[in-house]
Amino acid sequence: DRLRAVEEELSDVVTHARERAREADQLRLGLEEIEAVAPQAGEEDQLAAEETRLGFADTLRAAAEQAREALSSEQGGPDAMGTLGAARALLDGVRDHDPEAAALADRAAELGYVLADLATDVASYASGIDTDPARLAAVSERRADLTKLTRKYGETLEEVLAWAERSAARLLELDGSDERVEALRTERARLRTELAGAATRLSDLRLDAAHRLGDQVSDELTLLAMPHARVSVAVRQHETEAPSDPGAPGVPLQVGERWLRFAPSGIDEVELLLAANTGSEPRPLDKGASGGELSRVMLAVEVSLAGTSPVPTFVFDEVDAGVGGAAAVEVGRRLAALARSSQVLVVTHLPQVAAYADRHVVVRKSHDGTVTSSGLTVLDEDAREVELSRMMAGLTGSDTALAHARELLEVARSARVG
Repeated sequence: DRLRAVEEELSDVVTHARERAREADQLRLGLEEIEAVAPQAGEEDQLAAEETRLGFADTLRAAAEQAREALSSEQGGPDAMGTLGAARALLDGVRDHDPEAAALADRAAELGYVLADLATDVASYASGIDTDPARLAAVSERRADLTKLTRKYGETLEEVLAWAERSAARLLELDGSDERVEALRTERARLRTELAGAATRLSDLRLDAAHRLGDQVSDELTLLAMPHARVSVAVRQHETEAPSDPGAPGVPLQVGERWLRFAPSGIDEVELLLAANTGSEPRPLDKGASGGELSRVMLAVEVSLAGTSPVPTFVFDEVDAGVGGAAAVEVGRRLAALARSSQVLVVTHLPQVAAYADRHVVVRKSHDGTVTSSGLTVLDEDAREVELSRMMAGLTGSDTALAHARELLEVARSARVG
């Protein structure tokens, strides 16, 4: 999985090198443009306010000077300070005659202080208004530069700065492509070397297991009325020519001097072969075995692997076809052994096999004149003896057949317990 991921990434990086270079150039140009302007967060609002103030500087100064003259005239004309002073003098003149008049005089005095401060501030504001045309032009030009950035890289300066941050990180990644390619090629070579070693060890283990499994299955088949049959397990590798580009993704795996196909399960192709008779050539099971032989080979394999197979349920349809006597007993015994680790369903006509079942179910057909139906009946111990005697003798009510059925059930029960 890791090799596949590394090869895919390596292929992507190499294949799209031109697109990545083009993307890097575009990002670099954008970052250079932003760096040349060097925008600051919140700068646009400050510049807009300053441009408005500079554009109306003469109007603002005239208004401020007129306001200062109205508050405190320098030309000796009537103003707010003079009017308020007169009002305060009149109230001070009568303060001794009425406490309320005195309070009003004090308020007029306080107002005079506030008015004086206001007149001073207005005068300061008027003198501080900048009417520099050069500064106005500089502010307008700066705003134009910022507007170019927001047209290309974001709705606001904050978005422009965020784009620059993301692009700088992406450019770093793109500029490191050559180093990344070299790192991926190094990792790819290491993984393929490790994979070749692991595949070789696994193949050796498979070859050993194949000999042992073939011998054990063949021994089982001898007991299942196939004394001359031999099962072998072929472990092969599919060798190919050396690839024209060993660095291309998905090429075969080099193991020693050979180039082999490989998969998540390794470099091996495993196949069960059967030589059904003495002197016959081993052939694949799907070509060299009849239905009954195939069922018995399957049974022999599963008995040999009992306890290790992940299959929870097996169904055998007349696995005992063509056998009888002692061989049929052995079939029943093997099925019972397999049933210790899995659920086993068996369709059989042989009492020697049926006797080894933990539960005996009979299929019965009925016909009402128009429709034929089938039903299942689970037999108790007494009914089971009767059914087995019928399967052996072909008739019911035979004391000899019943005795034989009891004996067969007792033998099978002892074997299951053992």
